[in-house]
Amino acid sequence: MKAYHIDRFGGVGGIALRASEDPRPGLREILMRVRASSLNYRDLMVLKGGGRGPTKIRVVPLSDGAGEVAAIGEGVTRVKIGDRIAGCFHPRWFGGPIKPDYLTDRLGANLDGMLAEYAVLNEEALVHVPSHLSFEEAATLPCAAVTAWVALTGHRRVTAGDTVLTQGSGGVSVFALQFARLLGARVIATTSTAEKVKRLMALGASEVINYTETPDWDTRVRELTDDRGVDCVVEIGGPGTIAMSLKALDVGGHVSLIGSSLSQSGAGLDPLLLTGRGITLGSISVGSRDDFEAMNRAIAMHRLHPVIDRTFPFTEAKEAYRHLEGRGHFGKVVITHDG
Repeated sequence: MKAYHIDRFGGVGGIALRASEDPRPGLREILMRVRASSLNYRDLMVLKGGGRGPTKIRVVPLSDGAGEVAAIGEGVTRVKIGDRIAGCFHPRWFGGPIKPDYLTDRLGANLDGMLAEYAVLNEEALVHVPSHLSFEEAATLPCAAVTAWVALTGHRRVTAGDTVLTQGSGGVSVFALQFARLLGARVIATTSTAEKVKRLMALGASEVINYTETPDWDTRVRELTDDRGVDCVVEIGGPGTIAMSLKALDVGGHVSLIGSSLSQSGAGLDPLLLTGRGITLGSISVGSRDDFEAMNRAIAMHRLHPVIDRTFPFTEAKEAYRHLEGRGHFGKVVITHDG
């Protein structure tokens, strides 16, 4: 088996491709032939030796991958050979509220991930993927898509007639736009270029604000909502945008904080923005297997297709990392493992 490993932290140069014996599944484990994997911002953090939770040297990177069951160990009942599957971001969070011990295992950080020809998973740590999706599309789902789904359906469920604000055009933001429209909500998006304005509009955004031209976009959001504000913000900007996101909220609105959006110092929150308006904030840590399966049912019912910015062959995985680092992508960056 060929697999990439993080031999040293610091950057893309620390990744090395090596060959080893094919792994074998143990009790209640399956062997997945990885057909495609995808990159998330957290993978850049892991590569630098950071991110939340434990990270180990020489780990196989990437949390997100999809493929087919190539072999099964003793006692496996949830899948059979040939099933099309994807691994769960949190291998031990099956449902219910998140608990501290669910955060100790992370694919592509302290557990070997998906940038390999094969991956061994516990049969409980995977889901079947919608039949209409390619492996490349399915590989985009475990982190960014589940995060966006939970941001809209977790702490405060978005319903038809709500207005949602999304930020940028990365994987989480594009999925949030697609899911918000699927749930019947109006979407106002922010972005930085005229080209991305067009693409976000084509995906269903009602209005798109170019924040390079309109830096006080919170004021524009209130104008677009008759000074009411939005019902939900999918917040990815962190210290640079959280204050404006709060100002853009309606009374009783909710902010879904994505990943490390507030892990930096200097957020500078004014307590007055949080009091007297019934505003709630919730931090999103991707989601459970139940969340993944619920999302997949919605994707299958509506025949939704993820947005892929660019696909790289397995041999050019380092270029995929560099492309993501450039921050010019729209949607997801994918690595295909075939050919």
